[in-house]
Amino acid sequence: MEVTSGVIATLLKEAEASAPLECCGLLLGHGERIDQAAPAANISPAPETRFEIDPAALFAAHRAARASGAAVLGYYHSHPKGHPVPSATDCEHSTGDLRVWAIIAAGEVAFWRDSGNGFTPLSCRIIDG
Repeated sequence: MEVTSGVIATLLKEAEASAPLECCGLLLGHGERIDQAAPAANISPAPETRFEIDPAALFAAHRAARASGAAVLGYYHSHPKGHPVPSATDCEHSTGDLRVWAIIAAGEVAFWRDSGNGFTPLSCRIIDG
């Protein structure tokens, strides 16, 4: 998987700006390259410890992908008081769709693959962009 330096910068900025609440959004790109992070509203009733991406943002991204836009490759969220690893709550929401999850915490971004039984670490190469 490749991810642009611009995406990393956006994720870190979003996490910092949202703290102490969790930020969230979509990871967009083509093939195995994430080249856009699209922030979305966190509509969770407990945004201090959970995230829920606004469905309108998700539907809009899928519509744009069908119109030859960037595909939804995954999702991101922050752990303002934690580590960049999937929480027990994250693992409960694992669907096995093989999408990428980026988790931002403590000034770091870690990438994970949704395996259906939780998440597996995913190595990403950061590229210019």
